[in-house]
Amino acid sequence: MSKESSRPETTAKHFALGTVLNTGYTIIELVLGAMVGSVALVADALHNLSDVVGLLLAWVAELLTRRHPTLRRTYGLKGTTIMAALINAVMLVVAMVLIVVEAVSKLQHPAPVAGWSVVLIAGAGVVVNGATALMFGRGHKDLNVRGAFLHMAADAGVSVAVVVAGIVMMVTGWRWVDPVASLIVAGAVLGLTWGLLRDATNMALAAVPRSVNAERVEEVIARCPSVVSYHDLHIWAISTSDTALTVHVRRNTHEHNDAFLDELAASIREQCGITHITIQVEYGNNDGDNAY
Repeated sequence: MSKESSRPETTAKHFALGTVLNTGYTIIELVLGAMVGSVALVADALHNLSDVVGLLLAWVAELLTRRHPTLRRTYGLKGTTIMAALINAVMLVVAMVLIVVEAVSKLQHPAPVAGWSVVLIAGAGVVVNGATALMFGRGHKDLNVRGAFLHMAADAGVSVAVVVAGIVMMVTGWRWVDPVASLIVAGAVLGLTWGLLRDATNMALAAVPRSVNAERVEEVIARCPSVVSYHDLHIWAISTSDTALTVHVRRNTHEHNDAFLDELAASIREQCGITHITIQVEYGNNDGDNAY
């Protein structure tokens, strides 16, 4: 219990710290880029600004999940995390496509070799974006948090490419290294983002979340003692971390109905990871007859 209750507060602190770090870095990069006359740094600073927006979006969604339910919004505002994850996924795809377009343009018209100032500033970006990504953790199951992680990891990857490519270009004079490195990073990030976009879209369409094994849910229900059959099974995401289920089950007995409901709900919760469970028990031969 203690771990679950502390997670939202810890995540909120991570969002706050990540937003402050990246806002500060974006401002510094924008100012220094203007001072050294680097269009690339100014453009990257504007790109980092979109990452700050992504972090803020995920942070606000996380905060909104704590709002209490109302008669109009019976699940509260938990669904905002799904919206945030979907928007962040789309923003990532757009950002990577723009990087690909820019890289192709640079391959056709190679840019001058970047100076050490650009390499050093990009190196600072590796530290800031990498540290922020580590705060959210790669294996996090919450799509909203995963979206924030991918934003920061993508920027860290781009910054690493800038540092390595910049050094190689200054040593060898190979101007094609920078756009090729950008294409590799963009391709890798697009591959990772596809999973986020797919899962967020499925959640927005009320599909069964990938974290839930629907076949396992059916097995748990069918094997429960006294269950003859079941129908109208629905599983959908309330938020990026909460899943709901409703089902009608037919029993062959009227006895111990409360105990039956508690046992079946507990089994589904523990074995399938579903948090909000509604079970309707029916008796007789006709659907809906004698329903409780």
